[in-house]
Formats: sequence, C-alpha cells, structure tokens
Amino acid sequence: ILKISVYTYMKTKLASLLVLLLTCALFVSFSVIKNDTQKPFIVVLDAGHGGKDSGNIGNGFVEKDIVLDVTLQIGKILEKAPGIKVVYTRKTDVLIDLYRRGPIANEVDADIFVSIHCDAFTNQAYGVGTFVMGVDKSGKNLNTAKKENEVIFLEDNYEERYAGFDPNRPESLIGLTLMQEEYLDQSIELADKVQSFFTKKSKNKNRGVKQAGFLVLRQITMPRVLIEMGFVSNKQEGAFLNSETGQDKLAEAIAEAIIQYKKEFFVATK
Repeated sequence: ILKISVYTYMKTKLASLLVLLLTCALFVSFSVIKNDTQKPFIVVLDAGHGGKDSGNIGNGFVEKDIVLDVTLQIGKILEKAPGIKVVYTRKTDVLIDLYRRGPIANEVDADIFVSIHCDAFTNQAYGVGTFVMGVDKSGKNLNTAKKENEVIFLEDNYEERYAGFDPNRPESLIGLTLMQEEYLDQSIELADKVQSFFTKKSKNKNRGVKQAGFLVLRQITMPRVLIEMGFVSNKQEGAFLNSETGQDKLAEAIAEAIIQYKKEFFVATK
C-alpha cells in the first residue's frame, strides 16, 4: 500500500510539474510574440491648402484639389507596404491652419513629414522640385516660400499665433530657417530620393533639391520636406498635374521614394 501511495504521489507531482512547465512555455511564447511587435514607420502626409484657401490657380487648375488627390493616392500605396503607418493632416477639402500641421506629426511621433504642393509663376516655368527647411542664401526661393506662407492671413489671430512673423519680409524667413537646421541631412536624403523617383516616373524637368523657409515645416522634430509637383500656371504641366495619368505617376514616385528612404534609414524599435 505504501509503495502504491508513493508511486501515486510521485505520478501526481510529475504531472503537476509538466503542466507547470507547459504553462510557463506557453506564457513565454505568448510574451515573445506580443513583445516582438515593432514600431511602424509613421509617415505624415500633408495635402497643402484646402477649404477657403485654394492655393495656386492657373489655367483652370486648382492646387488644393490636385494635391489632395495625389496625397490620398500616395497614402493608398504606402498603406499596402509592410511596416508603414500613414497619418493625414487632411483627407477632405478643409483648411488646416499651418500652426496645427506640424504638431500633428509631433503628436503621433512620426518618422517623416511630407507636404504636397503645386507651384505657380509664369506660364514658361515648369518642373518638379523638393524643398527642405534651410537658409536660401541666393534668395531665388523666396517667392515660393512667401506664397506658401501667406496662407496665415486666412487664419484667425495669425499675428498672435506666429509672433509677428511676416511672410513678405525676407528677414522673417531668415530668422525662421536659422533655428531649423536639425534633421537637415536626413531631409535632404529624403528630398533627393523624391527627385530621383520623379525623374524615373515622368519626363518633367527636375528642378532639384532646394532650401527655403516654410512655416509648415517649422517646429517639426523629424526629417521633413515640401514637394512642389509642378506649375499649374504652365498650361501643359497643369494639364499633367490635373490628369489621372499624371497624378498616378506623381503619387507612385513620392510613395516609392518614401519606401526606399525607410529601407535605408529606418531602424525599427521594439
């Protein structure tokens, strides 16, 4: 009887031990799976202008509509790519104040900020260019920055919100850009890729990577670029920007540039 009792006792203890080990193994496995999730590469897409701010208009083409269509297409492409999360500053025809666009990116701890625009000048001007925040020593990009920044005049209490910033005063832009050198190298890398993919996807003139002072790029703590996809003031290029084919090519170029940048520079953290 004693032998049977000891045997039964040992058998019961062994079974309990096996159950405990199995439970621990399952818990560890579950923990590994649960904790193995990585931070996604967060991209904030900013469709410029919107609402009462039409942006540039030329030849019947409206910037705010074109950039929204392209931005949404970029987002659809990126959302299909593994490990990428897309956040939009706007997805409809509404005006988002400039002072709110940057903080949206900071609040979601984004990895890059990409602002999409169209340019306008003379009917001879054409081509695509990408801007980073920096000092425009030549002054050639002052006009572009002024036009993009003048949207603040449509905002309520803009004098208070922007602390006396005047888009029409060059010294305001210089003072703004001197404080925004952080992430400049990474921004240039991203901008270079955008321009490279533009060249691959279309025959539009490559206007290169430039520096200028844009309010929408201030106070953003990550690599950030502002893309001018072409000139609505140019009849031929405006038609390309407004066409389904043109928007497809532009969206593909920007999305593929972002994906390539992620592959080369993003290190996911657990």
